[in-house]
Amino acid sequence: MFRFRLFCLLVLCTVAVGSRVAPVSAAEPDDPWPGLVQDIFNNRPMNDGSSVLAIEMPYRAEDAAIVPVTLRSKLAPDDKRSLKTITLVIDQNPAPMAAKFELGPDARVSEISTRVRVNSYTNVHAVAELSDGQLYMVKTFVKASGGCSAPAAKNVAEAQNHLGRMKYRQFARADQGPTNGVREAQIMVGHPNNSGLQMDQITHLYIPAFFIDELRLWQDNSPILSMQGGISISEDPNIRFTYVSNGAKTFRAEAKDTSGHVFQKEWKVDESGS
Repeated sequence: MFRFRLFCLLVLCTVAVGSRVAPVSAAEPDDPWPGLVQDIFNNRPMNDGSSVLAIEMPYRAEDAAIVPVTLRSKLAPDDKRSLKTITLVIDQNPAPMAAKFELGPDARVSEISTRVRVNSYTNVHAVAELSDGQLYMVKTFVKASGGCSAPAAKNVAEAQNHLGRMKYRQFARADQGPTNGVREAQIMVGHPNNSGLQMDQITHLYIPAFFIDELRLWQDNSPILSMQGGISISEDPNIRFTYVSNGAKTFRAEAKDTSGHVFQKEWKVDESGS
């Protein structure tokens, strides 16, 4: 009888130790990407984009409300194809399609940087459509949370005072000629870009979604790029990009928001690039 009890005790100990060593794993969360491919891209085939496009984001974001992201073309100079659009998708965000950039046919945009909100740990996909009609996808993973519901940096009055205010900057590059060549520029638009998930700290009511949903840029009358934006673009949208100058004398921007406001401004291009 003693030996039987000892045997049972040893069996129970073995099971207990085994359960600690190899616990039952938790179910993996559902991957939203297949559904997003259907909803955003109509289930079009996705090719490996590692030789076409690069996406750069911090693995762990310092501030989930202003996470930097850079999209960079990797097409070789002798590649006959060109970038037509780039779509940025933050898989786990409430509205996953953060932005769709349409590139001017003659501007040869090769790099776009902006800032986005990230609501939870997520894959981020960038999908390029090339002139061959194919889609090419790359992805990265970002650890961040709460970006879509983070309080605005400006109060309501301050945000209204800056509403639609545009700034344009041009940066010098070593490969830039006096009137043409590669240019690097930045456009900034004052706007709260409310996500609809932020709470008013005084009334404790949710602030309605209110954001820039369209931005267009030209050199003279030639399109450089346009953006269809959503709630994932950070407060005061900021787009930095490279393009090839056609010798234009002016740079022009137009932005529209979800309340029907239209903001427009034009600047003279500094040929020195400074």
